[in-house]
Amino acid sequence: MTTTQKILVATDLSAPARHAVVRAKRLATSLGSELHIMHALELDTLEFSLREILGSELSAVKEALLEDAREHLRQQAGDPESYQGGGVETRVVIGNPLLTIAAEADAVDAGLLVLGARGDSFLRHTLLGSTVARLMRKSFARPVLVVKQPPRESYRSIIVAVDFSPVSIKALQLAKQFAPDIDLVLMHAFELPFEGKMVYAGVNEKLISSYVASESKTRLKQLHDLAAEAGLGFSHYSARVIHGDPWQQILSLEQEIGADLIVVGKHGTHVTEELLLGSVTKHVLAESQCDVLVVADPRPGKPELP
Repeated sequence: MTTTQKILVATDLSAPARHAVVRAKRLATSLGSELHIMHALELDTLEFSLREILGSELSAVKEALLEDAREHLRQQAGDPESYQGGGVETRVVIGNPLLTIAAEADAVDAGLLVLGARGDSFLRHTLLGSTVARLMRKSFARPVLVVKQPPRESYRSIIVAVDFSPVSIKALQLAKQFAPDIDLVLMHAFELPFEGKMVYAGVNEKLISSYVASESKTRLKQLHDLAAEAGLGFSHYSARVIHGDPWQQILSLEQEIGADLIVVGKHGTHVTEELLLGSVTKHVLAESQCDVLVVADPRPGKPELP
């Protein structure tokens, strides 16, 4: 099983973004990974806005802002000597955050991107789904961990949402890397094709229930088969097959078991951001309380439109 050799965490230097840095440190320590911490400083807008006001002082102001960002990044990174992983590097990059994060991920060949869910700039909650979608498209579909909660301890309760697409086995393997000593909760939620129309048409409820029970049994076996393929023994996980809307059932299970991480897959090969993540992943990113790991579909996507 491939390990995550390098982790890149992007911070906007806000207090909420510190949670992402701390979580990335803990993961890098447990996985023995190199840790790269970056901040994207967008100076083009500043230069455009203040050139006439500052005149010859503009360069000095830009350099002061750059040095201030470096100092704050060093403070947020903490003491490198106390870090127990495979090494730590910090870098301030000038440019558009989305473009520079994707470029930095490619430059260091990061196996995982880590973002804060709430920050002072591009990581704001309302832009979260779009941000993750763009980063996954621009950085060759690397997994993205969105940190929503203060990381008080290692992950102790993980839901892996499985839909039996090609990304599912990769999601299982990566989740087990994150928390090798705990049991994963594998869950699959489904609705019958045309279920609403069958009810509306007056199809016998017992017939529908019988169909649901049969499908549940079949899909539970698929879940166990997938776990075995991913190298998980029965003692490493519990399995749940639930009838209902997938994203609602994921969020319900999150509350039921007090999950601190949900692992979902990016299945889209669409060129538009609205379809790239898929509706289930977008809802989970927007509505969940705990951290979310979005794992990329290994199949190549369609080329971007101009």
